[in-house]
Amino acid sequence: MGQTTSTSSPSPSSSLEAKSAQCSVQHSPLPPSQNPAPKCPVDHNPLASSSTSASGSGSTPSPRPSSLVKCPIDHEKSETLNPLNQMPTLAQERAPGQEAELPLDREVSSIPRASDSSKWEYPSAQQFYNALVRKGWETPEEHVQTMVDIHNFLNEEAWQEILKWEPPSYLLALARNSDPYLAKFKGKPGQLSPKARVLMFAGWLLPSRFNTEPPFDRHDWIVHRPQTGEEVRYIIDYYSAPPLPDGSPVFSLDVRPALDSVAGVQARVSGWKGVWADATTRENKA
Repeated sequence: MGQTTSTSSPSPSSSLEAKSAQCSVQHSPLPPSQNPAPKCPVDHNPLASSSTSASGSGSTPSPRPSSLVKCPIDHEKSETLNPLNQMPTLAQERAPGQEAELPLDREVSSIPRASDSSKWEYPSAQQFYNALVRKGWETPEEHVQTMVDIHNFLNEEAWQEILKWEPPSYLLALARNSDPYLAKFKGKPGQLSPKARVLMFAGWLLPSRFNTEPPFDRHDWIVHRPQTGEEVRYIIDYYSAPPLPDGSPVFSLDVRPALDSVAGVQARVSGWKGVWADATTRENKA
């Protein structure tokens, strides 16, 4: 339980002259005017650009135009992040330099987001592309829609894996409109989970038996259980697998409850018991 493989159809020296003995540390207090006050860590003074020639003859440095010198930290406007997904609001407008026209429609997922039966919406291809541009990732515009399709497919599969971990009592509540829902989530690319680190070490020791590639992405999903008010954090590691003979990409998801809450530990133990029971049943039938 917790891992599934899926395919998707649709990257100067000092002088020794004797001087009067004194302490080398200045003990006189600094004047109040010299006490450093809190300020921006970036120097806002205009930077001078040297126009010295390669021969070293040296001409007088000329300051850059003030319009080109600015603090890289925007003190006037701070980007507001959505607390539910730790992402800013992505615009539907075309990015600078964008050539292709990308779809603006958003697909509604099957993942519940609250107890009022609303569902999470996936970003449009234009929003997805704007997010890639914001992160500095170069992506061919003609491939964006395919990336969106894969993104949506993997999230749908991740939710189905989460439901397999949820206790049967919560699954029986589906008909009563009190099923668990995804309260919030956060992407953590580049942050290896403890299990991913162990698997990477195992791959280093036994490369023939374990994968040596790290997950290409990681998400932490917070699932709310309306019946008890519990919130369980699930860790999702996304792995790439060898493609099919026809070139279709294959992905593997490692989904499991985090061991940072009583509910998470209980779900993990129940899942292990289920795996052990299934294995025993198959062995007895054989």
